[in-house]
Amino acid sequence: MRLQFILAVLIFFPVLLVQTTIIPLISIGNITPNIIIILLVFYTIKNGQIFGTVLGFVFGFLFDLITGNILGSTMIAKTIAGFSAGYFSSETKQVIYLKPVNFSLIVFLSTLIYLIIYSLFSALDFTTTVFKLLFEYALLPALFTGVISLFLIFFYPKRKLF
Repeated sequence: MRLQFILAVLIFFPVLLVQTTIIPLISIGNITPNIIIILLVFYTIKNGQIFGTVLGFVFGFLFDLITGNILGSTMIAKTIAGFSAGYFSSETKQVIYLKPVNFSLIVFLSTLIYLIIYSLFSALDFTTTVFKLLFEYALLPALFTGVISLFLIFFYPKRKLF
């Protein structure tokens, strides 16, 4: 388990580099997918809820430190996203949850939870309406991340479409 955690943290750094440099190039307006959440959900489904919660904390803490965000905003949001994705981590149903459509829906739900919490902490503009906050800053990026995860899970070996 310790080796899995170290491997996940080591994979985090190249994913963070891609997230901050390449992903903004494929954004649609201000809507960008979050591939760090995809990695977090994958490891949470594979290793369990406690693993995902701790990994979400570490990913969020490192993301806040490296990118210069408000310390704690990404950390608490990714921790809760890892915890919520952990509800789908069962050893007997792991194969089912890693199928592309199911995995994409789990990523969508976890990203939606992450973005709602993150936007509540980091939305410093008080003129933003709740509808805009939920729709533009949470729902659309979560949908975009879910679609991206649908394509990324096809690279996972031993998978079936349905």
